Amino acid sequence: MTARTSSENAREIPEATVARLPVYLRALVTLADDGIPTCSSEELATAAGVNSAKLRKDLSYLGSYGTRGVGYDVDYLRYQIAREIGVTKDWPVVIVGIGNLGHALANYSGFRSRGFQVVALLDADPAQHGEIVAGVEVQPFDRLEEIVAAADVAIGVIATPAAAAQSVADRMVGCGITSILNFAPSVLAVPDGVDVRKVDLSLELQILAYHEQRKSQTGALLADGGAA
Repeated sequence: MTARTSSENAREIPEATVARLPVYLRALVTLADDGIPTCSSEELATAAGVNSAKLRKDLSYLGSYGTRGVGYDVDYLRYQIAREIGVTKDWPVVIVGIGNLGHALANYSGFRSRGFQVVALLDADPAQHGEIVAGVEVQPFDRLEEIVAAADVAIGVIATPAAAAQSVADRMVGCGITSILNFAPSVLAVPDGVDVRKVDLSLELQILAYHEQRKSQTGALLADGGAA
């Protein structure tokens, strides 16, 4: 039987499972930091905030890493998931747009600990140039192509205003970036072969506001019912 390559295995993993793998990895890192060598599927599921049946189904796409009666070796499973999602090496990242959000992203220590190295901070505003943020100098956006080529960058982060996001994405795609994390409140049009993940903070807050409103309405109904 011919062995499957890692890329073939990756294509067989459902997107919903791929989205949960970093959650499992984060839970495993926490368990390892707490000195826990092994864990059951129930313990890992609780730490990750999912049900154990879903976790076991997700991990089955990666292979058989659990031992009946013992559970999962935390360090080994952590490595296998990290390898599957590609964070056993450093990925060079550029951040474009160094306003308040860009500053916060540049200062986020989780990038380095999770396998991402911010190699450049870029902004079109000359007033920003030369500023040092988290040890990295802010440079002109016009240097994007040069930096991407020199550092072999495949991942770009957009933290610009909405009006500038599409033109930034076009430049990124044009110089070879194939994965974009978009914090701008806009929908990007990109060609096939380029992956875009959108993070809309205002949308997430609106969803939380909806749930808060529902809880308030439910509480009011219960109060009315109790008074009746």
